[in-house]
Amino acid sequence: MKTRTLLPRIAALSLACAAFPAFSEDKSQDEELARSLANPVASLISVPLQYNYDENLGPGNAGSLSRLNIQPVIPFAFNEDWNLITRTIVPLMELNDVPVRGRSESGLGDTVASQFLSPARPGQSGWIWGAGPVWLLPTATDDLLGTGKWGVGPTAVALRQEGRLTAGILFNHIWSFAGDSDRSHVNATLLQPFVAYILPTMTTIGMNTESTYDWSDDAWAVPVNVTVAQLLKVRGQIFQVQVGARYWLESTEQGAEDWGIRATLTFLFPK
Repeated sequence: MKTRTLLPRIAALSLACAAFPAFSEDKSQDEELARSLANPVASLISVPLQYNYDENLGPGNAGSLSRLNIQPVIPFAFNEDWNLITRTIVPLMELNDVPVRGRSESGLGDTVASQFLSPARPGQSGWIWGAGPVWLLPTATDDLLGTGKWGVGPTAVALRQEGRLTAGILFNHIWSFAGDSDRSHVNATLLQPFVAYILPTMTTIGMNTESTYDWSDDAWAVPVNVTVAQLLKVRGQIFQVQVGARYWLESTEQGAEDWGIRATLTFLFPK
């Protein structure tokens, strides 16, 4: 699939999402759900299925990567004042023509699991925050799809929500501490600033970067994602459909370049 054919499809899907009306007569309830989806530490059970497609990897920029991230978010209430929000990313991957042309591999990648301790309500200043550990689990089914390392580090998020606008930043850093001694040490920082605006139709326009800095290789990978998401309800099941484009402002030597796509289906289970 070439980039020149991706962008018109993304534009068409975005317009289709924006055309959907709000699904409920209670607009305030709909908006609260949309606001919760824009908040990484909201007390809301959700299961996002996020698909990413990137090109121009590997030698001669001939490779491609398809990744389906299964990302369940499960909150636990400690008491009236504190929640524990667990966010887990389990990737299913298909890598083509990397590290050499003609070689392909598919399977499970490494799992990243985060736990955020977060106040149940915003502070007096309006800030919402959460912090805790992040874990790297070597669940990859092939060396090409993972690091072969166990890792751990800190993670934190801070954001504000003013009306229909949400803006904030998520951070984590992972160091490897065990695993295959023949594989490279993991020492990487993720910075993810994000902004989202909810339209009256419960359509959310969002933008973020998922910038990763590899301290071992002294290299940045910086994709910028622009998305359109729509809240919907079918036969009692509430979900959100999201489509968008991504552009790599900076990439590692063998990493993706230019344009990619993102599409997400998120199932919601409000209390």
